[in-house]
Amino acid sequence: MNILILGATGFIGSVVATRLVADGHAVTGLGRNPARAHLKQPAIDWRRADLSRMLNPEDWENLLKDQHAVVNCAGALQDGLSDDLAATQAGAMLALYAAAKRSRPLIVQISARTAGAAGALPFLTTKRRADEALAASGLPHLILRPALVLGRNAHGGSSLLRALAAFPLALPLVHAESPVETLSVDDVAGAVSRAIASDLRGDFDLAAGEVLTLAELVGLHRQWLGLAPAGVFSLAPWLTRPVTWLADMAGLLGWRSPLRSTAMTVMSEGIRSAKRESGLGATSAAATLAANPSGVQDLWFARLYLLKPLIISGLSAFWLLSGLIPLLSMERASAHFLPFMPETAATAATALTLATCIIDVALGAAVLVRPLARRALLGMLAVSLAYLAGGSLLEPTLWLDPLGPLVKVLPSVLLTLTALATLDER
Repeated sequence: MNILILGATGFIGSVVATRLVADGHAVTGLGRNPARAHLKQPAIDWRRADLSRMLNPEDWENLLKDQHAVVNCAGALQDGLSDDLAATQAGAMLALYAAAKRSRPLIVQISARTAGAAGALPFLTTKRRADEALAASGLPHLILRPALVLGRNAHGGSSLLRALAAFPLALPLVHAESPVETLSVDDVAGAVSRAIASDLRGDFDLAAGEVLTLAELVGLHRQWLGLAPAGVFSLAPWLTRPVTWLADMAGLLGWRSPLRSTAMTVMSEGIRSAKRESGLGATSAAATLAANPSGVQDLWFARLYLLKPLIISGLSAFWLLSGLIPLLSMERASAHFLPFMPETAATAATALTLATCIIDVALGAAVLVRPLARRALLGMLAVSLAYLAGGSLLEPTLWLDPLGPLVKVLPSVLLTLTALATLDER
């Protein structure tokens, strides 16, 4: 069969795509970076697409041609510079359903439980709108509502579980006693595979039979990482509000943190399913982790995950301050250039100082914006190397200066390289 997968580069979508290819289907995957996706999964026919811009039925007509099924694995947690929930999770889906009326492919929607404390938030209201429209469309469909999905890889909430599990000494948790149901990402792929191969239709929750507390689930991940048991340090929800606020602000700049307010609201009541018998199997958390033994790369990821935002914000502060502080005393700052200029070039020295300050401030601000972060980090490397080269040529004695103005640039370069190495989200 010909199958179109939305969100095929994501945590769930990539596994679903791999399973369907293994089943012998011809899979077309949508993604924002099809060239890179092709390098990872060459058996898939990749197409460039941005769901937030596909809001009319005609945007889907060519993609749906000759497709027997469409699997929607796309989704986002919260509005921000990188995501538009109303467009991606609702508008694009309604346009898809309208376009599908002619060829009537099977629509498999990977959704979520839309009731509960977070039910009024955009994440779930847009999911619910798409689900209700699909149920009323008359199209053959299956809506799957998985609990917390675990797998060999990690993204979002599962990444945060690993990061919390790797904390030294004690595990700082909010809502430590909240109940959490899980399943394997392979279970989701298996359910999609079964729906395409059979007449499985309807609306089903997917979860394993066990219910763990958040503390127990983090403890399982700590054991999986090969770390000694650690006690839980329970935090009152109000203590984490500054972190949640910062995560929300980062989300507006395009960073998809699992510490945003939507995730915290969902976790406040736990992740439970309203069990409906579907005959679909689900794997426990312990069995999922045991089937995917961890390696040292998983420990590195877990320890670096929460350091990454600190690295980015630290680099931003360093470059912002290095650009702003000289502005407080322009005459003194520009005096460093005067020995290398004609005596009448005081104005040029001031202009050069102002230019370097503007560059530093621009890079410090740009690195905070997710779509600009990579270019900003590369700019930081280029400017740092230019500073080192210029200082070494014009005033090499600065290497021996007790305050180390040139030596201190080297750790900044290494931190920038670390930020570049950890910048990718999937």
